[in-house]
Amino acid sequence: MWIVFYSFLFIIGGGLTYAAFSEFQKTKNLLQSGVKTTATVIQYSISQGQNGSMYKPVFEFKDRSLQTITFESGIASKPPAYEIGEKVAIIYNPRKTDSVKTISFWGLYRGSVILFMIAAPFLIIGGSYLLYQLY
Repeated sequence: MWIVFYSFLFIIGGGLTYAAFSEFQKTKNLLQSGVKTTATVIQYSISQGQNGSMYKPVFEFKDRSLQTITFESGIASKPPAYEIGEKVAIIYNPRKTDSVKTISFWGLYRGSVILFMIAAPFLIIGGSYLLYQLY
C-alpha cells in the first residue's frame, strides 16, 4: 500500500522535474536565438493583494522593424521593482513578440527554479522510501 503512495510521489516529482527542465530549455533557446534590447518602464499595472497594492511594471520597446511593443511583467511586487522611466534589459523572440523576458536571474529562470523547488521534496521523499524498500 505505502509503496504505491511513495511511487506516486516520486512520479509527481519526476513530472515536475521534467517541466522544470523544459522551462529551462525554452529559456536557453530564447537566449540563443532571441533579440536583446532595452525596454522602458512606462507605467504600473496596480492590483490589490492581501497586504495592499501590488505593482506590475508595464514595459515598452521597439522591435527590429521599429514597431512599438508593450508588455506587462508577470511579477507583481511591493514596493515597485522598477521606477517609471527606468531602462531594463530584455530579450524577446522575434517570431513571437509576446515571448519577452527581462534579463535577470528571476526574469529568466523563475519558472524552472520554482518548479524544481516544488519537485525536490517529492523526489527526495518518494525516492528515499523506494530506495529504502530495495535495501
